[in-house]
Amino acid sequence: MPTLRQLEYLVAVADLQNFGRAADVCHVSQPTLSQQLRALEDRLGVALIERRTSGAELTPIGREITARARRLVIEVQDIRDLARRAGEHLVGTLRFGVTPTLGPYLMPPIVAALHREQPDLRLHIREGIPEEQALVLSRGALDMLLGPLPIEGGDLEVQPLFRERLFLVAPPDHPLAMRPKLCVEDLKGAQVLSLGRSHHLHRQVAEICAELGMELLRDYEGTSLDSVHQMASSGVGLAVLPELYIGSDVGGRTGIEVLKPQGWKFTRSIAAAWRSGAAYRDAYRTIADRIQAEARALIG
Repeated sequence: MPTLRQLEYLVAVADLQNFGRAADVCHVSQPTLSQQLRALEDRLGVALIERRTSGAELTPIGREITARARRLVIEVQDIRDLARRAGEHLVGTLRFGVTPTLGPYLMPPIVAALHREQPDLRLHIREGIPEEQALVLSRGALDMLLGPLPIEGGDLEVQPLFRERLFLVAPPDHPLAMRPKLCVEDLKGAQVLSLGRSHHLHRQVAEICAELGMELLRDYEGTSLDSVHQMASSGVGLAVLPELYIGSDVGGRTGIEVLKPQGWKFTRSIAAAWRSGAAYRDAYRTIADRIQAEARALIG
């Protein structure tokens, strides 16, 4: 029978498509990993991996076996987590995924509070694109995820937490910023900045622009909310920024004015997610409740 460790090696190679990186993730030498995968193939009597100079790729049967191996690896990890539980307290490192348009402006006070309440818990926070992180979560490489809805993935439990307003901002000398009254009809034709297309916020801003007749500046896509903020303050265009960013110390309103056009009521919904069968799912709900309370205190 294949060993669990061999199956873990197979899943790592499938995810990374590289023997060296897979060996690093599994904390073994590359020769050891390669030897064990050869032994796995010999034991099963099939070729699982096509070895190339540019990397590694699964064979068709390798993909089928890896899908089943991944489920086994996740189940065993959940069993290990369950065995390590100490009462109602989390112990060890929690791998926490969060969108970069939210994490830096919400997580610091939450991390501090959790450390005070559960000193044996460590949060390993990874910023990333929500759709990609949902896939990583379902594969077992993340424990919990915080991001905008919708969050989609197999066997995930999703808990909506709060709704965050989206604000339209402009430099103080922009013609729209100097109007005493403003309505959404006045925004038609206005040029708007956004993040790159892989971000959920980009798609939401594109929908807002289409609804109100504004022009999305696709040649000036920011790499972060700070870069969008800076371009807006320099007069490149308007920007749509989340409420927690604008209210934070690291974001703020420097160089911009928040426009308040009548009829502007755009928001985004934020949720937490974890695997539905996770051993720590009750603790994850507690963390989600803490995030919800902190966010609501910040945005009122």
